[in-house]
Amino acid sequence: MSTADALPTDGRPVVFRDALVLTVNDRHDVIPHGDVLVIGNEIAAVGTALAVPEGTFEIDAAGGILMPGMIDTHRHMWQTAMRGYGADWTLTQYFVWYYLEYGQHFRPEDIYAGNALSALDAIDAGVTTTVDWSHGLRTIEHAEAALQSLRDSAGRFVFAPGNIFGAPWEWAANPDFQAFVKANNRGDDMLRFQLAFDVTGDPAFPERGAFEAARELGLAVTTHAGVWGATNDDGIRLMHENGFMTPETIYVHAATLSDDSYNRIAATGGSVSLSTESEQSCGQGYPPSWALREHGIPMSLSVDTSVWFSSDLFTAMRSTLGADRSWEHLKAHEKGDTVTHSHLRAEHVVDWATRGGARALGLDAVTGSLEVGKKADVVLLKNDGSPSMFPITNPYGHVALQVGRADVHTVMVDGRIAKYDGSLVGHDLARTRAAVENTVDYLRATMGEEVWQSGMNPEIPETKVLDNPYMYTEFRTSATHEA
Repeated sequence: MSTADALPTDGRPVVFRDALVLTVNDRHDVIPHGDVLVIGNEIAAVGTALAVPEGTFEIDAAGGILMPGMIDTHRHMWQTAMRGYGADWTLTQYFVWYYLEYGQHFRPEDIYAGNALSALDAIDAGVTTTVDWSHGLRTIEHAEAALQSLRDSAGRFVFAPGNIFGAPWEWAANPDFQAFVKANNRGDDMLRFQLAFDVTGDPAFPERGAFEAARELGLAVTTHAGVWGATNDDGIRLMHENGFMTPETIYVHAATLSDDSYNRIAATGGSVSLSTESEQSCGQGYPPSWALREHGIPMSLSVDTSVWFSSDLFTAMRSTLGADRSWEHLKAHEKGDTVTHSHLRAEHVVDWATRGGARALGLDAVTGSLEVGKKADVVLLKNDGSPSMFPITNPYGHVALQVGRADVHTVMVDGRIAKYDGSLVGHDLARTRAAVENTVDYLRATMGEEVWQSGMNPEIPETKVLDNPYMYTEFRTSATHEA
């Protein structure tokens, strides 16, 4: 019998009882021994000792922390089928493997399998909303497979289609692509759209056509900005001078930008998606939370890709705290000073992992906090069999630095329980495993065993990828070589 069969909610109201509730509302109210009542797909009440309708399904949350579902604003879900393969890569090796050599071998069914695994992975770790930064979509069939996988999953998604193998100004304006977006972007809170592409800094600004297509389609743009050797201040300047920086724009990484670029982002109201574990390992630049704090730029958190990194926002929170504090200490030591109080607090990164993501995605009225009238995206952290869950003296610190996915007891998305008592609910994990194994077997056979093994630490060919990873353009810059 599956957990889904054994869980008798049957559409009844659900109440979480006696939790330490982190509301992440405007006041950041924390409610000891709190209850949260869910009726339908909405939060109906938040308080203590709540009266509930007869027949309500009760979840004993005593000893646990109840918090909003976490929100990942940048995850290349299609790459999850290759989990861990690039553990020792640099960013250049990633570009070689995916952009130049083997990313183009992924079939539509491989995109589907990666997305399906990533969606389950997110739910298992308490991530209820994910931006699928889906930049491996060579054809409409690939895009349809990615989208169908999201629809078949339990999570809330923002689908951000893109194509690293083609010029953005071409594929974004393609009538078939535009028809695909118009047919599928229905304004549903469970599935919204963005457009995902990067800006090279070419003074001719060929990306203008992609921005115009996004504007025509009514879509926000998410873009990898401030990535060493790929995107830089020239791209930000061109976006700004041509009027394409908006409050809805999400700049991913933003790790190697100047004060001028940060000022432009701040002035136009955009936000940054930090992928700290990625930035620390790949070489995009030092994780820039310290600079973003100084410029007052809103932040959210993201995983990036589990072809390399951890796939949970607990790791994102603690790595962000560590990177920010490390930078603060190093800069103080350079001046002979000592940091006596950390500027970045655990409470801040918990906010970025929840409410910050909702604000960035224009979903603040929908999710990101536990408040009456919002959709019921709820995570219970509770593990009575583990010493990691007690004592809880600082709830924000506990979430950011102590717990992990094994402590995720219950996950609710839009009022539906997707994980309960530590197990996924209503998901065919065996089917997903088989699909992912098919993808791995196919890629391994296509590449050949010797190439498969060497791909985990690929040599860098004599190619333009060193100066610019975007194979669809002849524009090159040697700015990084002169730094």
